[in-house]
Amino acid sequence: MSGTVMVYLCGVHSLGFAIFHAFFWRIFDWKNDLKTSSVSTRAIIQISNLRLIHVFLLSTVLCFWLPDELLSTKIGQVFLAGMALFWLGRTLEQFILLPYNQLFIHVLTALFALGALLFTLPLLT
Repeated sequence: MSGTVMVYLCGVHSLGFAIFHAFFWRIFDWKNDLKTSSVSTRAIIQISNLRLIHVFLLSTVLCFWLPDELLSTKIGQVFLAGMALFWLGRTLEQFILLPYNQLFIHVLTALFALGALLFTLPLLT
């Protein structure tokens, strides 16, 4: 598989997580569930989620519009490596902070590990 196709797959992965995070308010019933948290905790959680959506959309745009630059320039390679480390870290944090034996959690963990792999593979071509 070509490096460009792999970068496109990274973009699809990022877009999927942007969409997933956009539904967090509904999925996790934040309107009700966060009522028990302090105002600052509520704000931090929601702001952090919005910023993650932004990062995932930025990654999507870069992967779809500039795949050759991501593959052939130092800054592109640093971006790919940084995203690979982001997903590797997220995978490890899953085991530490969310160690539940539930199918949904295992699927998410696999998708986080897939992100680490997807963003690493173009660097190896």
